[in-house]
Amino acid sequence: MGAKSAWEIWKDKNSAKPWDYFNPKSIHVNEDMKQERLNICKSCDRYIHATTQCKECGCIMKMKTSIPHANCPLGKWSAVIIVTGK
Repeated sequence: MGAKSAWEIWKDKNSAKPWDYFNPKSIHVNEDMKQERLNICKSCDRYIHATTQCKECGCIMKMKTSIPHANCPLGKWSAVIIVTGK
């Protein structure tokens, strides 16, 4: 088997996918948790301030930090379970 493609490498590093953010059925974390996660990212040396992307996973962190099942590939913040009344 040959080397992994860029897509395969990206998938290995990401628990969340871009379409998770835009899925109308998706539940997002609350604003406080999103800001807490984003602040952790902003203080990391792998964060690109100009694009709000992570050098490690390539994600746009303003979106990824909203997704409950997303996690930091460096282990700085974890996925959470959101319980709904449905």
